[in-house]
Amino acid sequence: MSDDIRLSGTTVNAPDALALATFYAELTGGEALGSEHWATVSGPNGFIAFQQVDDFCPPVWPGADVPMQMHLDFFVDDLEATGARAVAAGATRLDFQPNSDHCFVYADPAGHPFCLSTWDGPHLNDDPDE
Repeated sequence: MSDDIRLSGTTVNAPDALALATFYAELTGGEALGSEHWATVSGPNGFIAFQQVDDFCPPVWPGADVPMQMHLDFFVDDLEATGARAVAAGATRLDFQPNSDHCFVYADPAGHPFCLSTWDGPHLNDDPDE
């Protein structure tokens, strides 16, 4: 045994965990498993968990009444094609688009903002001199 701590995954609050996992499975080509109380979607690049919350309030983008507390980013090759796929799966393209040259912001069926982005730019740990 050791005292190592490893990043495992992200859990997102939802009014129905399996319904939201099913949306993200359709979006990413993953597999949704679980119940309305706890579910996951997994695929070749990772997994996301969802937990049902009785008093769930969807965030408002942009806004302060119910602020966004997190969002998911997905790297894509084609913004238009993947955007159409997201909308067909149940997403809503949001009006406020601060980075529309490389990124479109959507809301999932529970109201969580997520981004489809063609930018796989510098990361915080990249050395700017290389």
